[in-house]
Amino acid sequence: MERVLLVSGSADGKEILRQLIREAGYTTVTATGSGNEARRLTACDEYGIIVINTPLTDEFGREFAVKAAESTNSGIVLICRSDISEELTDKLSCHGIFVLSKPADKNTFIHTLELVSATRSRMLRFNSNSKLQSKAEEVKLINRAKNCLMQYLKFSEPQAHRYIEKQAMDTRQTRKDVARHILSIYEN
Repeated sequence: MERVLLVSGSADGKEILRQLIREAGYTTVTATGSGNEARRLTACDEYGIIVINTPLTDEFGREFAVKAAESTNSGIVLICRSDISEELTDKLSCHGIFVLSKPADKNTFIHTLELVSATRSRMLRFNSNSKLQSKAEEVKLINRAKNCLMQYLKFSEPQAHRYIEKQAMDTRQTRKDVARHILSIYEN
């Protein structure tokens, strides 16, 4: 199960939310009251979900939420007063931050955690797929460059491979950049 970071400026709110998070099935909950401490924790550890109960002891919490959205893969829930929740939703939804207004009942809170967790899982799968796709495109590009070297310079496949590797090391470029250069010469 994912680890949860709970950031709450209120000691009572921290205990209530910790209990609700555990009821939702999350057993590892780290709690703090300040944005600075939360920043330190997220720099050292990975959390599946970050729950921010505003205001914090040293800031409101919006700044930390945006920073966490930019620097982590965590799903983020920001809990705030109902009179400002719509405004914060407008400002934070573009960062992928879910805003929940106070008071929220137990079922709504648990359902929100489930939605954030599911969204995070989907996002991580998408990122993984795009990395694989990028790597596959790189391999195709390098293979095309090898084929050009084999066709025009009569290299064997191991010689072409070694040539691209050596050029990349000697010129301090990536194999992908070397392959692009080779293709620009021979495919025009």
